[in-house]
Amino acid sequence: MIQYLTHQEIDFNKWDEAIDQSINGIIYPYAYYLDQVAPGWSALVYNDYDAVMPLPNRTKMGFSYIFQPFFVQQLGIFFKSPPDQQLIELFLTHIPGKFRFIQYNLNTHNPLKRWGKAQITKNRTYELDLISPYEQLRKNYSGQTQRNLKKSRREKVFVTKNSDPMPIIDSFKTHRGKAIRNMGPEVYNMFKHLVYSGIYRGNTICYSAYSAENTFCAGVIFFRSHKKSILIFSGSTPQARGNGAMTAIIDQYIREHSGKNLTLDFEGSNDDNLARFYKGFGSKECVYLQLRINKFPLILKPLAELYFLYRKKEAAG
Repeated sequence: MIQYLTHQEIDFNKWDEAIDQSINGIIYPYAYYLDQVAPGWSALVYNDYDAVMPLPNRTKMGFSYIFQPFFVQQLGIFFKSPPDQQLIELFLTHIPGKFRFIQYNLNTHNPLKRWGKAQITKNRTYELDLISPYEQLRKNYSGQTQRNLKKSRREKVFVTKNSDPMPIIDSFKTHRGKAIRNMGPEVYNMFKHLVYSGIYRGNTICYSAYSAENTFCAGVIFFRSHKKSILIFSGSTPQARGNGAMTAIIDQYIREHSGKNLTLDFEGSNDDNLARFYKGFGSKECVYLQLRINKFPLILKPLAELYFLYRKKEAAG
């Protein structure tokens, strides 16, 4: 049986235990993470938390809708044993009708050919299995990645881990965030708390790159769970474009974690330039699906589409 539970009705101990035991678990659906990025989130729960589906939601102008939060690439259904197509569809049919608009990403283990009147879009992410020795992994780097790595060494770029996340966040805000109009101070403040919560829990680590003059150039924030490390956030200065700092960071992470049963998820991207950069480390493309459903009255459908299209573009930067 599948139940819809409001935030107050969720047993968070059972919830996190369900995520812990999920064969497709990732960091995003843990209660502490969702509490930061989507306060008041609700959920669908199968039997005694044998499978769960978080539902980030808001109400605007009297209309309730489900949205994909900032800093969350994938959600969907998480389960302790492999489901069939029927169970996935069953979960989706139990999403309450009060949600008039749904824009929601399933995870890579939630295949779906079609569902009702939903628009289904294929999105891509890139993953690299780190179980091989470093030298073998490095052989799969592209020529451009190898050149960027040599450049970082020539420029004497050095990388540190367990670094302060604030220069990373501030550099993103200064150099890229200006173009993302709906990513206001409250979003950065939320992410700062999310990062420090992750560091406290031991599943978040920051790597930063500095120039020979000890000037911050770039940084990456990784979140880790279920033998998967996700590159959730990065920030860089204009100097990093010329000295290969970002390449140096990722190469250092790969070097330190090579030979381990760990997958590095680059968290994207549908942007061809970023995709090319991630593929340059030998990563493979994986697909996850986005559901989009508009149940607004006919006269309001175009306005709802424009609003959520705007929000999607702005969030993507």
